Amino acid sequence: MTIDRPHNDDLSTWGKVKRWSSDYPRFSRVVWFGLVIILLAGLVWFVYPQPDTSLRDRIRAQPQPVGVAKVVRGDLNVTVNALGTVTPLATAQVRPQASGMLIKINFTEGQMVKAGDVLAEIDPRTYQATLAQTEAQLARDQATLANQKVDLARYEQLVQQNAISQQTLATSQAQVRSTSATVQADQANVQQARINLGYTHVISPVSGRVGLHLVDVGNIVSSGQSNPLVVVTQLDPMSVLFTVPEDNVSDILEQVHDGRTLSVDAYDRSQTTKITSGTLATVDNQIDTSTGSVKLRAIFDNKDGKLYPNQFVNVRLLVSTLHDQVIVPLPSIQRGTDGTFVFVVSPDMTVSQRTVKTGTQDGERIAITEGLQPGDTVVIDGADRLRDGAEVSVPKPAGTIQAPSANTGAGGAAGGRRGLSPAVLQRVTAACGDDTKKYCATPEQLAPPQRAGGAIGGQRGGGARGAGFGGGAAMTPEMRQQMRVIGCLQR
Repeated sequence: MTIDRPHNDDLSTWGKVKRWSSDYPRFSRVVWFGLVIILLAGLVWFVYPQPDTSLRDRIRAQPQPVGVAKVVRGDLNVTVNALGTVTPLATAQVRPQASGMLIKINFTEGQMVKAGDVLAEIDPRTYQATLAQTEAQLARDQATLANQKVDLARYEQLVQQNAISQQTLATSQAQVRSTSATVQADQANVQQARINLGYTHVISPVSGRVGLHLVDVGNIVSSGQSNPLVVVTQLDPMSVLFTVPEDNVSDILEQVHDGRTLSVDAYDRSQTTKITSGTLATVDNQIDTSTGSVKLRAIFDNKDGKLYPNQFVNVRLLVSTLHDQVIVPLPSIQRGTDGTFVFVVSPDMTVSQRTVKTGTQDGERIAITEGLQPGDTVVIDGADRLRDGAEVSVPKPAGTIQAPSANTGAGGAAGGRRGLSPAVLQRVTAACGDDTKKYCATPEQLAPPQRAGGAIGGQRGGGARGAGFGGGAAMTPEMRQQMRVIGCLQR
């Protein structure tokens, strides 16, 4: 029995699809899988919310709030910053110079003592007995010497009377000299015994603060032992040792040789709190070849005890003072591919990017050698969100924002000013006479400042954009007015 398959014309659309899927099973799977992917992508696109760019555009269109500061003229200190260590001028490890039992400690740990104060006592009885013995020996020899001197005087008289021989007189003289030497030796022994007895009182060699006692009462100590009884550290005055690069040595020595006293400030680890001030005491006599630096010592008055031995400090050495410098806050300096620049604020609350050359830095202030003049207003906060020509707002202005100074020197435009040709100037005057009178007092003001490689927009076309301000040049209000005038050539 033969079953006739229905003709394609007799099948419905779904039936034709099923028939096609059965005829081409592999290809149909790929097609169905692709359709599912497309449907899922459409569903995700429909459900996923679209980004709201209107809010972002409104934020970008608003003026950026910034902090500003005035460019001032004043004095700037030339300083050398270094890392230093507080080093006492004297640290004494008090060791016993006599042997015996430690019987007394006369200080408390951390006490301030003076030079010569008795810190501890050693059993003195042995040394007292030795002193008494040497003193007795001295008295005996002194008595013998006195007797021999009397005999010598008697022999000298008898010799004059020819009662005794010269040999007897010479023998008596030799005995007197011998006994005199013995007496001198006895006197030295007595002095040594007294010194040894004095060593039983352990005294402080310097004034300062005692540390922890390292030997307790009742222990036997000996002369020259390695373990000290206590350590005494001098705290006032206090010195700080620090190193500076050899490149700065010539400037420092020049001031020292001129007889000037250089001041030194000590700051804490974070360089935010000034601890104390002192003076430079000495410069080492050689350069350390391994580090290329020189050691210096500064002396500080430390009656208040702010400096502590072995404390880490940041040292700021004042080498000299530069006068009549153009100074800006350090945060105003920005760095990019074009070099060092600042953002200058105009009275119309727009900023212009200006290249500057920096000089000496003193803390949060830095000198500007070219590019700015006193009275200019620069951005010190929020510069990372700005671009050339951006509008800004100053929440708390310190004063009236003046018009920026001329951008000359290294910080000015590279191309200077270029005048318009007579033909172009005639076209401007004829076609834009009203705008010229409105925005420009003289025809010479039509010449816009350009950077190297710029071109006059009227000759190259493109309207106001083709005016050729160098692309990244600073846009002042006068420059915008000139662009409007030149732009009318395209109308």
